[in-house]
Amino acid sequence: MALITISGYPVSGKSTRSSQLSKYLEGKISEELYIGPFKSVTIVSDHSLGLSPTVYNDSTSEKPARGTIFTNLQRQLSVDSIVILDSLNYIKGFRYQIYCAAREIRLRTCTIHVVAPSELCQKWNSLRPIEEAYSKSTLENLIMRYEEPSSMVRWDAPLFTVLWSDNDIPGAQIWEAITSGNLKPPNAGTLSVAKAPTDALHVLEQTTNTMCSMIVAASSSQPEGGATSIIIGEAKVLVGLPPRIVTVSEMQRVKRQFVAIHKKAITLGTTERGGVHFGEANIARKFAEYIAEHIQQ
Repeated sequence: MALITISGYPVSGKSTRSSQLSKYLEGKISEELYIGPFKSVTIVSDHSLGLSPTVYNDSTSEKPARGTIFTNLQRQLSVDSIVILDSLNYIKGFRYQIYCAAREIRLRTCTIHVVAPSELCQKWNSLRPIEEAYSKSTLENLIMRYEEPSSMVRWDAPLFTVLWSDNDIPGAQIWEAITSGNLKPPNAGTLSVAKAPTDALHVLEQTTNTMCSMIVAASSSQPEGGATSIIIGEAKVLVGLPPRIVTVSEMQRVKRQFVAIHKKAITLGTTERGGVHFGEANIARKFAEYIAEHIQQ
């Protein structure tokens, strides 16, 4: 039910802070009096995903690596766990993407900015084994491109800053943020758009064509107009006919307008949220309503 994003220079101590935070949160969850929703704490990191520092040497390898991080993060997000994302997270656009993924499933979020001077990061990097160290040029490039988190933007807030000289993390404040902080509902920009069925276009065309033929035939045998029943599959819909004969060209015009409107919804994914209603019966009912509004009496 919470996502904590760790951000900072490479080799600034992010993993150390993630470990400290994980131990603190696990202790809070295991307390005898705790009755909240959290059941586990998970750390998603470059190390846990087997990503070497060399993936940051160029954009060709870095972009797929970020994709791997994001995909695995999404798999871990749930309403009963705390997920700590321990990676560089140095691009504000990526932090916003992470924020949107969490907000979509109504998770509380916060960001921890791990601060250490660039000179100290370079020193610590030189003490690492070769296979775990960043190259000098990569480290300098990442530090130069780093986009610092800001408490003024919603995807970084609430923001907690931890200095290299601090002995521990502000566990109590972080715990309060992820348990009682503001829980913002997802907005239109973060909600998943419902997708239409793969055969929706075929069903749309077939259903409207069938109805057009049946309405023209019914109008010819019922020139006085009135309600007539149309059977489409297992659905029975009522269509109000005008007191005259409806022509084929007139029905084709109305059908083209109706199909154009709904084809756009299908192809662009702008269908109704929460469920897709492009079944044969529902299309028939909608088309009957459209006919009633657009056929001249």
